[in-house]
Amino acid sequence: MKRILFSVLAVSVFLLSACGVRNSQPLPSASPQPSPLAQKKEELAATVEPVSDEPSVVLLYQGHASLRITAGDHVIYIDPYAGSGYDSPADLILITHGHYDHNNPDLIQQKKDSCRTITWTDALQDGTHQSFDLGYVVIDSVEAGNNVNHSTAECVGYVLRFADGPSVYVSGDTSKTDEMASLKEKKIDYAFFCCDGVYNMNAEEASECAALVQAEVSIPYHVSPADPANSFDMETAERFQAEGRRILKPGEELVLK
Repeated sequence: MKRILFSVLAVSVFLLSACGVRNSQPLPSASPQPSPLAQKKEELAATVEPVSDEPSVVLLYQGHASLRITAGDHVIYIDPYAGSGYDSPADLILITHGHYDHNNPDLIQQKKDSCRTITWTDALQDGTHQSFDLGYVVIDSVEAGNNVNHSTAECVGYVLRFADGPSVYVSGDTSKTDEMASLKEKKIDYAFFCCDGVYNMNAEEASECAALVQAEVSIPYHVSPADPANSFDMETAERFQAEGRRILKPGEELVLK
């Protein structure tokens, strides 16, 4: 009987071996191939440009009342006169009035073929302040001037509203105006107030104007009499008081958010 059982076991082992049961390794499987849709997504992802970390709107305070604003590919100069930074080709030049310390566009080294210049005469027609929609920015002219040396018929300020971006108010040469109280309705982000007190308001009156406008950030400029070699006075700038005050020195940049 034992011999019969042994013979059966031996035959079973032989048959299992012949059928490959002793090989416990799994058969290699083919690598999965990505679908055409997945391949297309990978190709598109490889061609997408990375999102730029560069800020979209940057303001350079050049000194006195001179500003340069870069918004994407567009460059705007306001009241060119003082400082440096006039090498970027201009898309737009804004001039608040005709006095020499606000009106020297010849400093701008290059102007694009499509460059536009808007002066106080363009901005104030038949006593009515004008607006200009350039696509990337809308410019509203607003009241500016006084009874000393800046007629309200020959001076303007500007409010710039950038597409999907910040708004900026520049007072130009002025004293307190009736329109300033209504400017708070524009919810201005950045406001510049002249402060030198020579033919326009001083820092104390400018502080009162800042309280009317209620911008998120208020900045003193035109803080000394006209002198392109010395266009800034810190003592005057510090006398200017406002919520969210920010003092910029000539040559400083500010990212507008």
